[in-house]
Amino acid sequence: MAYSKKTREHFKGTLQGIKDDGLFKEERFICSPQAADIVVEYPAGAERKKVINMCANNYLGLSSHPDVVEAAHEGLRQRGYGMSSVRFICGTQDIHRDLENKLTKFLETEDTILFPSCMDANGGVFEAVFDDQDVLIADRLIHASIIDGMRLCSALNESFKHSNMKHLEKKLQTYQDARFRCIVTDGVFSMDGDTAKLDEICELAEKYDAMVFLDDSHSSGFLGKKGKGTHELKGVLGKIDIITTTLGKALGGASGGCVSGRTEIVEMCRQRARPYLFSNAMPPVVVAAANKVLDVIMASTERRDKLEANTKFWRAGLEEAGFDLVDGETPIVPIMLYNAKLSQDMSRDLYERGIYAVGFFFPVVPQGKARIRTQISAGHEMHHLEKALEAFIEVGKKYDILGKGKKEIIEMYGM
Repeated sequence: MAYSKKTREHFKGTLQGIKDDGLFKEERFICSPQAADIVVEYPAGAERKKVINMCANNYLGLSSHPDVVEAAHEGLRQRGYGMSSVRFICGTQDIHRDLENKLTKFLETEDTILFPSCMDANGGVFEAVFDDQDVLIADRLIHASIIDGMRLCSALNESFKHSNMKHLEKKLQTYQDARFRCIVTDGVFSMDGDTAKLDEICELAEKYDAMVFLDDSHSSGFLGKKGKGTHELKGVLGKIDIITTTLGKALGGASGGCVSGRTEIVEMCRQRARPYLFSNAMPPVVVAAANKVLDVIMASTERRDKLEANTKFWRAGLEEAGFDLVDGETPIVPIMLYNAKLSQDMSRDLYERGIYAVGFFFPVVPQGKARIRTQISAGHEMHHLEKALEAFIEVGKKYDILGKGKKEIIEMYGM
């Protein structure tokens, strides 16, 4: 057999090495709906425990909203469970186009096309639009799915230092002979929670006749005055050529993604994007619920406003306690620990105190950049945040990291 004892031992040894390095990731089993309060079984077989969830992408608290759940039930009753087909054959219902139209209106773009996920959107758009006559110039901290999509494309892949506009301008000057130059960035960088300088990026794009690609997965629904995203926050509505985003975070939290932007780009994806052409259409139950989510967030900014207030309270509390935070204004608030084992140990101690917050370490973040990434939700009430803050401070004192910066923490625990 090809999978010999030698092969098996190789992979066992690799997995053991991951464990020995303190980089092994353990799954936790949620036995309740996604919400601020969840019931978790961890480790496997342990008694289930009610905890406060401080690390979900459920920014607007809509994952289990009763109106959204009811819309999903209604979609299931009226349109069935699955499409059993890709979009261009017989996988398109009218509710798919309804959702695309709502996303276009909400994002203030020209057109939108749905994908099974934003990872699929990122995996399909570059190959559909660009070829070896073009160059893609990406921020060095873009999401892994964007990197994967760029690799599938024959265009030249280039990069610029994170949020460094001078370096970006040099790259744009270097590649003026390319047919198309496209600046590629996240709106909110998911590990650090900082925002792209979209206003400056758009100025450079106009100066050097470049296109702009934006993955706005961690801001669609809540950043900006009406929650439209980073392009609203930075005052560049209508200036972004390609936006990809997800329905799996603030916009309901289930699944699905899209490419939204220039009419011709969207149509190119409809004709050529492989994940669109060869993946089943989004199931009606998800589409129906997502349509309701768009109705909810376009009717009022109440949840977006509550999220902003919760974020300010949480960040201020952590800063006052003396945690080493990454600067930012988004609901992503990373607590920097630098050491993988420390991030896991603190995560376990927090869990014992009723707080669910996962340690992030290599390869999810670069080596020596381990952290606990907290994420705030409009579903959090003040009693959730106060209890979580109390637990974080207690655990921070245990490991003697309060009031200490990077150098001191690394001296104590290593990288």
